[in-house]
Amino acid sequence: MKKILMVLVVLILAAVLFVATRPNEYRVERSATFAAPPAAVFAQIDDFHHWADWSPWEKLDPQMQKSFGGAASGVGAEYHWVGNDKVGEGRMTITESQPNDKVAIKLEFLKPFPSTSVATFTLAPDGPGTRVTWAMDGKHNFMSKAMCVFVSMDKMVGGDFERGLATLGTVAAAAAMESAPGDSTAARSGP
Repeated sequence: MKKILMVLVVLILAAVLFVATRPNEYRVERSATFAAPPAAVFAQIDDFHHWADWSPWEKLDPQMQKSFGGAASGVGAEYHWVGNDKVGEGRMTITESQPNDKVAIKLEFLKPFPSTSVATFTLAPDGPGTRVTWAMDGKHNFMSKAMCVFVSMDKMVGGDFERGLATLGTVAAAAAMESAPGDSTAARSGP
């Protein structure tokens, strides 16, 4: 019995040491090119009120409670959510806003597991459209390192980024069409 207990202790210590050697930081990144100008894409990202139209997580809990604070858009804009177990609770705050170029967001998950990361959207003209790169950088604590032994952060959220970018591209292209001079909406809303 003593030998079995010793083997068990050695295995547990080996597992703890293995988890401790995992990378301390993570990065998830996806890019897509949209048929919309940078200004149309930037407007969707820089204003949290538009996120319901394209964010992949909004669809996971239609009953999610949301509140907005700080600035209406840009630096200082805040978005707080409380939802089901698929979306948890968290807060986003825009910390950097460079028109038509970049938006950086402090992303705080409060429940089920507290963590903080930085989400960055980088926009670059690409022909008549815009190339958007959505990245998330953060630090692992011991529990997230242990979880990532079985499934990486990239696998956990990379697909969500891809879905979000696809929808963002559609929404931004539609918004650009609506605001284009001479479109039917502008003609109908004239004096």
